[in-house]
Amino acid sequence: MAPHGGNRLAVARRLGCRPDQLLEASASLVPFGPPASVRRSLRRTLAGSAIRDYPDRDQQELRQAIAQRHGLEAAMVLPGNGAAELFTWAGRDAARAGVSLLPLPGFADYQRALACWQGAWRPLALPLRWSGPFPQPFPAPTGADLAAAAIWITNPHNPTGQLWSRESLEPLLERFALVIVDEAFLPLVPGGEAESLLPWVGRCPGLVVIRSLTKLAAIPGLRLGYALADPTRLARWAAWRDPWPVNGLATAAGVALMADRAWDQRVQRWLAREGPWLAAELAQLPGLVPMASAANFLLVRGERAGQPCCLNGLRLALEQRHRILVRDCRSFAGLGESWLRLAVLDRRGNRRLLGALAQELGG
Repeated sequence: MAPHGGNRLAVARRLGCRPDQLLEASASLVPFGPPASVRRSLRRTLAGSAIRDYPDRDQQELRQAIAQRHGLEAAMVLPGNGAAELFTWAGRDAARAGVSLLPLPGFADYQRALACWQGAWRPLALPLRWSGPFPQPFPAPTGADLAAAAIWITNPHNPTGQLWSRESLEPLLERFALVIVDEAFLPLVPGGEAESLLPWVGRCPGLVVIRSLTKLAAIPGLRLGYALADPTRLARWAAWRDPWPVNGLATAAGVALMADRAWDQRVQRWLAREGPWLAAELAQLPGLVPMASAANFLLVRGERAGQPCCLNGLRLALEQRHRILVRDCRSFAGLGESWLRLAVLDRRGNRRLLGALAQELGG
């Protein structure tokens, strides 16, 4: 059971096929990326000396580009080797602060990051039934949960796709010494920036916002993300890490993407169109209940006659008979074999996915 989606190379080896024969619906990436601006930047970089030279250890150009995009000082920005690397350093701070509160079901990488430093955590159970519209209020911690020192928030939430309102998140900044907010999917969400906690970064030393460019630009192979937080905290992280965590190609891609506002608009138009369409089509299939989502993925519950039903056989059939990868949800604590997460694809990919599901479900 893989803790992440996006294992296309490994699955292709196991199935004895080419990776390009597999439809990737387990990793929630923009299906028509990377953007042309990024591809042009990579070609220029390859033609220059960026591979021959060591990367800039201070990442000044990339930090400045990110800071300008968000209206912050460059000292409040720390690029990383994907968001996962930055979770590791956030985990170190959280372990030092005390017990972390993790909303579940949730992304397993936060637990990995805490385990690196023997960090303690306790679950905050989220309801497994909800509906739109979004944004919605975050389920406020109460009672013993308020004794935790740190809280990890994903907005929109992974794997549920729920978009939390900024208004409901702001009180957490006063209740917890450390608030770590993973906004990896937020730039893809139409109107999502209005719910970001980024405006609080310069005013709240206990706030860390982490973003990933993997999803937005479809560049998981380059490994690029960034943290936005108090400069003192980020300087401490920079002293802990390896000397060159971000390579020259990833740096060039990040600088180009920060300047490409048109790409964000294209992505959000796609999601506004394809997300609701896919959800409506899935709702017509027997045995599947797609949950409301603001993100570029849909959490689907297996249900027959009002009772949960196992979807593991369906997942394996999609993989083996149709060469379609969907996300196994057993690695999300609180979920199990009656859940799958499906990425929103382009219309052609969505139709292929729907056709395979209909064939297997008899719909």
